[in-house]
Amino acid sequence: MGKELLVVEHVFHLEATWKGGRNSEGEIDAGGLRSVISIPAEMGGPGTGTNPDEMLLGAASTCYIITLAAMMERAGLLVQSLALSSEGIVDVTNNIFTYRRITHRPRIVLAAGSSHEHLVQAERLADKAEQSCMISRALAGNVELSTQAVVVLDDAG
Repeated sequence: MGKELLVVEHVFHLEATWKGGRNSEGEIDAGGLRSVISIPAEMGGPGTGTNPDEMLLGAASTCYIITLAAMMERAGLLVQSLALSSEGIVDVTNNIFTYRRITHRPRIVLAAGSSHEHLVQAERLADKAEQSCMISRALAGNVELSTQAVVVLDDAG
C-alpha cells in the first residue's frame, strides 16, 4: 500500500484600507502585523509607515532566520547568538519597478566548545536555509536570492 499524502492548509488574512490616490496612505491589519502603508519616499511617495518593498524583505528575512534557527537546532548545533542583516534591491527600468535581489547576511556565533566541523556545518545550513524557506521558494525564479554568512566561535567561554 502506498504512502498517504497529508495536506494541511494554513489560511492567513489581511484587511487593508486606502485613503485616496497614489500619494496617499492606507492601513493594513493581519493580526500580528498592523501598519500604516504608503509608497516609499525614494519612489516618489509620502514615505509614511511601511511599504510593499519592506514587507517583502521582511517576509523573506523572517522566514529565512526562522528556517535557519530550526535547521541548526535539528542539527544539534549550539548557537550562542544569531543575527541577520538583509538587503533588497529594486530597480527602475523605463519606469517599471522590479524587485531584483535579496541578500541575507546572517551572523552566527556558535557556543564555546563547538568544533571546526560545526562551523562548516553552520555555513552549509546558512545556504541551505535559503532554499528551504517557504517565502524563498515562492520568490524563486523571480527574485535573485543569496546568502553571505559569517560563522564564528564564541571566544567568551
